[in-house]
Amino acid sequence: MDTTRETAGRLFDAHAEDLLRYLARRVGRPVAEDIVGEVFALLMRGDHQLYEGDGGERAWLFGVATNLLRRHGRDQVRALRAAGRVGAAQAPGEGFDDRSDERLDARDHVRGLTDALLELNPADLDLLLLVAWADMTPTEVAGSLGIPPGTVRSRLHRIRRRLRSAAVRTSAEGTAR
Repeated sequence: MDTTRETAGRLFDAHAEDLLRYLARRVGRPVAEDIVGEVFALLMRGDHQLYEGDGGERAWLFGVATNLLRRHGRDQVRALRAAGRVGAAQAPGEGFDDRSDERLDARDHVRGLTDALLELNPADLDLLLLVAWADMTPTEVAGSLGIPPGTVRSRLHRIRRRLRSAAVRTSAEGTAR
């Protein structure tokens, strides 16, 4: 039987890179590295019992990481708002006039999507990003978040429908200009 240290080492070797990649997309690499370290520190200290139920060890690791990530929620909201402002403060470069309409449309689409993401409750945002950025299946997400897979699928459907509606609305607003 594995010792706690061996288990943590095995899980680190198997999943740390995927966990880091997912978290870095959400909060940037420095914070992601801290969270990955904390996940494995919790495991090594025995602060969390490894749960191998629905979704397996990977789902458990992503669930712990997602809970730790919630502590950084304010930073994530700020980053999404900043993404919505990209390009707004940039000085025009050469050829700016030729592409200004494209840039305005792209900026409006990013703002529309950013607004739609900011309107999601934190649990829905976690669910969406676990699927989109961590490439997790609904079963793995269910294991991570402690909810049934059917609930994951129905919430994901609702979230996607909401984001599509926001994209259509943003596109229609851009066409009306």
